[in-house]
Amino acid sequence: TLNFLTVSLTGVDGQTLTESESVVKRPGESHKLTCTASGFTSSRLEWLVYISGNGGWFTISRDNSKQQLYLQMNSLKTEDSAVYYCAR
Repeated sequence: TLNFLTVSLTGVDGQTLTESESVVKRPGESHKLTCTASGFTSSRLEWLVYISGNGGWFTISRDNSKQQLYLQMNSLKTEDSAVYYCAR
């Protein structure tokens, strides 16, 4: 199984980042992490990922109308298990 942990951060002046819930997936499955911005524009968001090993194909996209940043992960492998941070 793979563990995907995310972190929610609260900044000053009501600025917050809310990430999708932590999940457990099986190798070969796909998953999309979502990060939602509040109090500032999502165009300033990035995903920071540390993976010990070779990762699969990850795609970053955003929906500015929803203030969201996405990390689409396909063909997951055990070594993709990591803590994924959404950062500003």
